[in-house]
Amino acid sequence: MTKRYKFISWNVNGIRAVDKKDALKWIDDVNIDLLGVQETKSQKNQIPKSIFNKEFAFSTASESKIKGRSGTALFTDINITFECTCPSVDILDEGRINEVHFSLGTKDIAFFNVYFPNGQSSQERLDYKMEFYDRFLEHCENLKKENKSIIVCGDVNTAHTEIDIARPKANENTSGFLKMERDWITKFLNHGFIDTFRLINGDIKDKYSWWSYRANARENNVGWRIDYFYISEDLKDFVKDAYILDNIFGSDHCPIALEIEI
Repeated sequence: MTKRYKFISWNVNGIRAVDKKDALKWIDDVNIDLLGVQETKSQKNQIPKSIFNKEFAFSTASESKIKGRSGTALFTDINITFECTCPSVDILDEGRINEVHFSLGTKDIAFFNVYFPNGQSSQERLDYKMEFYDRFLEHCENLKKENKSIIVCGDVNTAHTEIDIARPKANENTSGFLKMERDWITKFLNHGFIDTFRLINGDIKDKYSWWSYRANARENNVGWRIDYFYISEDLKDFVKDAYILDNIFGSDHCPIALEIEI
């Protein structure tokens, strides 16, 4: 007997601000099995209890050593067997990862909810972003050697190809669309991972997950697809749907979803 599971990922750009807008209340009206949120900008004890009424069986959060930055949180009804904040990848303790393990069917899964670094502020931060990418890939490869299947959700802070960004030429020298960043995503995929949105939707254009707050970017759909659900190749046949919830507001990002049946 198989079951269909629905996973949601959303960079909320401040979970306390989202709470004031009641922008996560829609969670009460949908049947989901796991919610990962990024950029909470909160310490663990600052995440409001009122973000939604649904009571998940398990929740966890990461927090940055610098208050008001980064932060991730994960909520699920799936039985979790292991959880950590992945310090071997998030070496600056910026609150960027929730790593949890669980079993679905015959698959032993390592699930990651990640807020990858932004490289736009300085060369130093761009260098750190690339190092973070490489450490994350190494960690995933080590888990695959332990026969883990892998699901990754979150804000990767890079648009992979020209169809993932509204204005590729204008941004080719901007972090988030630099060749080195895009090449890393290609390398990640070549290591046996799949971009589930492209798996389901092919080369569909004009579908984005982030828009600048400036110049009516969202209204004009001048966006970037920088939020992803990746899976290891062994899960490919279990994917039933992957989509962008661009009708949900409250952040400069919108949520994305993955549905698998296993």
